Amino acid sequence: MEFLHRHIEALIFCSPSPLGLDEIQKCLTEMFESEVPKEHVEEAITDLQRKYHEDEFSFALEHLGNGYQFLTKPAYQTSISILLKQQSTKRLSVAQMETLSIIAYKQPVTKTEMEHIRGVNCDYSVQKLLEKELITIKGKSDSIGRPLLYGTSDKFMEYFGINSLKDLPQPKDFNPEENQIGIEKD
Repeated sequence: MEFLHRHIEALIFCSPSPLGLDEIQKCLTEMFESEVPKEHVEEAITDLQRKYHEDEFSFALEHLGNGYQFLTKPAYQTSISILLKQQSTKRLSVAQMETLSIIAYKQPVTKTEMEHIRGVNCDYSVQKLLEKELITIKGKSDSIGRPLLYGTSDKFMEYFGINSLKDLPQPKDFNPEENQIGIEKD
């Protein structure tokens, strides 16, 4: 019976939303190619709830929204909120922001085109933007060497709180005086 517990545990753990009893039973029945009685699933879930209720675990198996989900226990709320705050304050460097701007406005764009616009090597910025999943590889260019083409991702939209690239500020939205470097001489 312990193997059933582990399978149920894995199913609930990997589900992004509460997993219902019927869904669990269907998955197990298909996997084992044999009907798994609902009572066995319920019994295993009750055992798992008892197990994760113990103080040695920082999370518990909770029943909510007509399903089951692992949730962090309230005692750990402070440490989690600190982590989330720290993660939200991680900012993009100036180089990453410049590179990302070029990609957003010129996509699909090659690294060579980005470097031509910025005037410096973009390898590090592109790598970091890929790691942060703000950009994706959209394909290969038809030009010589077939360089990779980069574009923004859905996470880019989420990060900047926009629904479409049309929501990006347009050049007409910028005040030219704010974008000048140095002092104009008469």
